[in-house]
Amino acid sequence: MSTAEFQRWEGRYAPERYLFGTAPNAFLAAQRARLPKAGLALSIADGEGRNGVWLAQQGLDVVSADFSPTAQAKARALAASRGVTITTELIDLANWEWPAEAFDVIVSIFAQPLERKRLFAGIRRALKPGGLLLLEGYPPKQLQYGTGGPGEIERLYTRAHLEAAFGDFSQVQIDEYDAEVSEGEGHGGMSALIDIVAVK
Repeated sequence: MSTAEFQRWEGRYAPERYLFGTAPNAFLAAQRARLPKAGLALSIADGEGRNGVWLAQQGLDVVSADFSPTAQAKARALAASRGVTITTELIDLANWEWPAEAFDVIVSIFAQPLERKRLFAGIRRALKPGGLLLLEGYPPKQLQYGTGGPGEIERLYTRAHLEAAFGDFSQVQIDEYDAEVSEGEGHGGMSALIDIVAVK
């Protein structure tokens, strides 16, 4: 990650308010019944912790991974306020060494780096056999809305990308749709979304 990108996000996370709010992502919350009763979950690009903390509230042991120390401090504070504990891990997805078959659940909500193939390969490596993948991202259509997400088309996901990366998983479900998103100041308005729910 470039220094400029790092500083930009540190600046966005610096205010006391939570940029994307403190409620979990709507897609993630809708998958509650699919979650195991216990196990180790990884929340990628977890930022200020809204998704990782929610996973911990469901009884999972959570690794909340992000590159921003400012965001992670807020994630730990959010966890404490909710009476749960998370493990924060400071990582840059561009060079992180993904552990092999380490996680029962991997959650990726709007983690859209330029190294998309590396991210998907890392998820495949780190998820245990039988593990659950929950991923939501923006497809190219989101550029028309401009209500959140990256501006570079190289960072956006298509059905073909997800099928190529995870199509051999079992119970694969990919959905593309438009929905009104309200997640703090960071994501708001009508948005184009793409989700995948899959079991390795």
